[in-house]
Amino acid sequence: MARRDFLGSMAALALVPAPGAVFAAAARSPVLKKVIPATSEQVPVIGMGSWITFDVGKNGQLRNQRLEVLRTFFEMGGGIVDSSPMYGSSQEVIGYCLARIADTRSLFSATKVWTWLQSRGAGQMEESKRLWGVERFDLMQIHNLLSWQGHLETLLAHKAAGRIRTIGVTTSHGRRHEATEKIMAEQPLDFVQFTYNILDRRAERRLLPLAAERGLAVIANRPFRGGDLFGYFARHPLPRWASEFDCVNWAQFFLKFIVSHPAVTCAIPATSRVDHMQENMGALHGRLPNQKMRERMIRYVEAL
Repeated sequence: MARRDFLGSMAALALVPAPGAVFAAAARSPVLKKVIPATSEQVPVIGMGSWITFDVGKNGQLRNQRLEVLRTFFEMGGGIVDSSPMYGSSQEVIGYCLARIADTRSLFSATKVWTWLQSRGAGQMEESKRLWGVERFDLMQIHNLLSWQGHLETLLAHKAAGRIRTIGVTTSHGRRHEATEKIMAEQPLDFVQFTYNILDRRAERRLLPLAAERGLAVIANRPFRGGDLFGYFARHPLPRWASEFDCVNWAQFFLKFIVSHPAVTCAIPATSRVDHMQENMGALHGRLPNQKMRERMIRYVEAL
């Protein structure tokens, strides 16, 4: 039973406060945002990924379903939307959706360059811009460090020319941390993206402290471990004390753990469903757990 919060039954058992009351109170609070050190602008702490979920090709029905997902994202205060040429038709579908949404002023557009050859990088980025329908990207990243030396040279030139606003590198699944750390320490980046969630916490050792030291914004990918976290924990009750940081479902529990880390700027869960997007965006409001509570959250899930 992936992604069920069991709120009705838990309220009946008095394990948690009535979820509607908790969420209504939290939703009246401002959208939680963090500062991008390179630009001093603030972005909402919950963004949106698009791997698999937006790769629906030319299917009109599926495209329109994704349109409602993205519309909900913006209506509920979202900002960063992340994609890549590696994600099949995702960029084209994002462009389809953006063209049909009236207000996308909060969009912080983030994609990646993903090709072995530096000589093809500029053309790929232009194609991504065409697919999205944007004048320039807010963030261009080097996907999984692929040919990063050559692409970084191109990105720096494009940034200097005003063609892109900020630049970064990415990795995922806990891979290539040593190489990422070296690049973070030595290269003039604005962003770094890697995997971080309540079970995958290796980034706490070196990458997150280094990002804070170097003034790099951090995007956390795989916040639900590809959905596995719901498979592991959704059959268990949300702890009663989750209400202390305005959390009413497991999605918010997982997301608030991530974005409460001082060095994390934004988490980018991916979904193809409006109801799941609504759950995710609930993490944009209310209190965040402090360090003592974060440790309690870890102990709880590890004991299940």
